[in-house]
Amino acid sequence: MPRFSVIVPAYQVQAYLHECLESVLSQSCPDLELIVVDDCSPDACGAIIDEFAARDTRVRPVHLPENVGLGRARNAGVAHASGDYLLFLDSDDTLTPDALRSVADRLKETGEPDVLVFDYARTYWTGEAIRNQAALHLTEQGPAPFRLEDRPGLLRLLMVAWNKAYRREFVEKGGFVFPPGVYEDTPWTYPVLMTAESIATLDRVCVHYRQRRQGSILRTTSERHFDVFEQYDRVFAYLDERPELDRWRPVLFRRMVHHLAIVYSRRDRLPRGSRADFLRRARAHYRRYRTPGVPGPMRCRIHHVLIRFGLHRTYRTLQLASALHRATARTTGKLLRGLRSAALTTHYRVQRCLPLRADRAVFAAYDGRGHGCNPGALEAAFRDLAPHVRTAWIAHREYHHTIPPGPRRIVPGTAAYWTALARSRYLVSNTGFDDRLAKRRGQVLIQTGHGTPLGHIGLDLQERPAAARGRDFARLLKDVDRWDYVLSANRHTTLTHERVHPGRYTTLEYGYPRNDVFRTSTPADVARLRASLGIPRGAVAILYAPTHRDYRRSQRHPLDLQRIVRRLGPRFVVLARAHHAYDTALTRTCGRVVDVSGHPSIESLCLASDALVTDYSSLMFDYANLDRPIVVHADDWEAYDAARGTYFDLREVPPGAVARGEDELIDIFATGHWRGSRSTQLRAAFRERFCTYDDGRAAERVVRRVVLGESELPPVVPLGERRPVPSAAASLTREPLTTVPLPAGPHAVTDSL
Repeated sequence: MPRFSVIVPAYQVQAYLHECLESVLSQSCPDLELIVVDDCSPDACGAIIDEFAARDTRVRPVHLPENVGLGRARNAGVAHASGDYLLFLDSDDTLTPDALRSVADRLKETGEPDVLVFDYARTYWTGEAIRNQAALHLTEQGPAPFRLEDRPGLLRLLMVAWNKAYRREFVEKGGFVFPPGVYEDTPWTYPVLMTAESIATLDRVCVHYRQRRQGSILRTTSERHFDVFEQYDRVFAYLDERPELDRWRPVLFRRMVHHLAIVYSRRDRLPRGSRADFLRRARAHYRRYRTPGVPGPMRCRIHHVLIRFGLHRTYRTLQLASALHRATARTTGKLLRGLRSAALTTHYRVQRCLPLRADRAVFAAYDGRGHGCNPGALEAAFRDLAPHVRTAWIAHREYHHTIPPGPRRIVPGTAAYWTALARSRYLVSNTGFDDRLAKRRGQVLIQTGHGTPLGHIGLDLQERPAAARGRDFARLLKDVDRWDYVLSANRHTTLTHERVHPGRYTTLEYGYPRNDVFRTSTPADVARLRASLGIPRGAVAILYAPTHRDYRRSQRHPLDLQRIVRRLGPRFVVLARAHHAYDTALTRTCGRVVDVSGHPSIESLCLASDALVTDYSSLMFDYANLDRPIVVHADDWEAYDAARGTYFDLREVPPGAVARGEDELIDIFATGHWRGSRSTQLRAAFRERFCTYDDGRAAERVVRRVVLGESELPPVVPLGERRPVPSAAASLTREPLTTVPLPAGPHAVTDSL
């Protein structure tokens, strides 16, 4: 008997069926049967199903003699199922990698519940993937399994059958079947959740829900959407037959009203001329199933007024008025933006005619994303070593909390911003300033960079269209011509920069200022940072920080972090840090996995951690200065190298152990190889090559050379004489973990060194 029966009905989806079935058969949990139901499809679906059945014995084809619709096709699949749990998958959707393994692990943890609810992400034809916005209801914190009374918020999730796993015996005992119609999930999902004695959640995206550009039933304008009324008749008939479930009537009434309002208000569902009739039927359903005292939030009240009174013309009038208001606002806003831009241009030209201020310096990092990186360390060094120079920091308002006391805060695009660019002697950034910057005689521009390059940069990207993404290389060279000094951490970075960024600047091979903190911090600083992050005393904190992929439009999620910490045991904690190029986090804070994407200081996270897991991020070169274990997760090296191009094969000169998959990564930590003698040898060779100058005084050398004009600079401390602050796990014992509660929600710590 297989663990899972995955049921896939197929009808006119020949373009998507291969990908769907492959996503199931390639799962790392092979204990499954795949029941594919050919709903008498007129295209090649039947032949595709037979091809898969011929090559894999786990595929069980079911060919129906006539088209019966999605719901009845699923029923036919259930009749052939023999697995412990049933999962439904639409034939144009896909399972995410390792989804079934995560489901199996969670089912075992929660004592084989009747229903397990997991998450999904909508995927668009553009390549964009957006996670379910109501995923907060899937938190795994708290007791599990539970009943619906304990977590009624689950009824606010999308009412579909394919985001759950159902114990087959529970389905058979309850006699649950799908009715005909296009909204067949509604009278299945509500009764299942209300009846289940035990429910559990899995806070993981297991299904990619394809948003087809055309062809989706729910996005087709048709009178078939009137089917929603019959389906809610079935839901309330189910309640009528079971008085013990009557407590759910108010909730279901609210959900019905919301659902009817959504169908009515979507412009792509109801044909012209049928909307008034739909509203009349909705009003009749409202009166038939009305439950006193139901309306809640304002949006719900608007829906109730619309459905209860059938204000079709009033609703259309409000829609037209709203559209007119938006159009007027857009026109007015465009005009105001044009006037503001002209005024700021004039202001900048005037400021450039005024004398340069030799005692002013302006800093920026990552295009205004806050205080940090090399410019952040240099700004602090300016205040310490050249206090006569007044500093200012450019950042968007939402990042002002990251700026420490001392520098003046400046918002990009304001008059103060253009004044600073026009009159400050020193301009410091790790990316670049506005393209409209006209550098004046006497101004000094310091390009700090933001990492030792592994992947191609600069002019080397001309032959890499996936990585270049329409980059303007003429503009790049114009920016290079403004540079006076470029910072470098090692000889490899110097040689690369001078070749791919050809210019007349001076390279300061002094080390990276952002790494100075690794030498100046103390064990007390490390302990304070770990406490602020909620890391239990005695725990091993793994910092997971992958880089971005040029060949993908969205962020990769190659590792199941929850599974990793479950396999490694209670002594391990994972700090997950998304790359700054993405606006979304890698994961949600849950248990021993903590989202630190919002933390303002990557250096502080490095200090708080005991080991780094990364792929091809330049962070590994900085982290090596701490002389702490590094594990490289290189599961897609060939694809990364093909798209981006690399300056050397990281697998041949790694800073530590190399894992090519999730299980291998788990094994590296479980066996202790992550900090074994071989990993130590690899790290020592890596540090010898790339950490030559990072001795804790890089920022001091830059300020003394550029600002103070000194020629005698502090000598570089030899690598063998450096003593970076040790990690908390360096002297790890077998003492039990102290019970320090981890954060319960998305983590955004503001504490930094």
